[in-house]
Amino acid sequence: MSRIGYSRVSTNDQVLDLQTDALNQAGCIKIFEEKASGKNDDRVELAKALEYLREGDALVVYKLDRLARSTKKLIEISELLESRKIELISIRDQIDTTTAVGRAMFKMLAVIAELERDIISERTLAGLAAARARGRKGGRPKIDEKKIKQAMKLYDSRQHSGKEIAELTGVSKATLYREIENRKKSIHPTQKAN
Repeated sequence: MSRIGYSRVSTNDQVLDLQTDALNQAGCIKIFEEKASGKNDDRVELAKALEYLREGDALVVYKLDRLARSTKKLIEISELLESRKIELISIRDQIDTTTAVGRAMFKMLAVIAELERDIISERTLAGLAAARARGRKGGRPKIDEKKIKQAMKLYDSRQHSGKEIAELTGVSKATLYREIENRKKSIHPTQKAN
């Protein structure tokens, strides 16, 4: 069994030394290091680490929050590892799925995550039912595409403020600015909006 490490910090000015030292002490033969937010699903080094791992290996992290920021994402990753017969070790959390206790702990996490999802779903359904009983429908109102096109034409003319465009078209300022951001992203998909 090979131990493969994954370390992550959220910003470029943070250092990985503490995690790297701990992963080396845990016997990792290779360490994938990343400077990216845990909220990002497109973490390149995590993807490389998962691709590198083979059946019987163990993915080692300093803490579980280095692997995922949400219980849902953590469970997704753990299920992927389990399906590929790869173990998970978290040094600080003292979770080691190579042991019976570690596997039990992780299964409890999965049960808690499922319970959390069910509670959220029940609350959402109850809220929608209450709204319907009062004559309202749930969800965002449908946006009139013609009005959005008209609003974008007015925006492109650069002769009206956002407030004026909203008043003239009935498209909210939030919707207008969301459309502007979507357009920027489609023109420059790799650039982040300010």
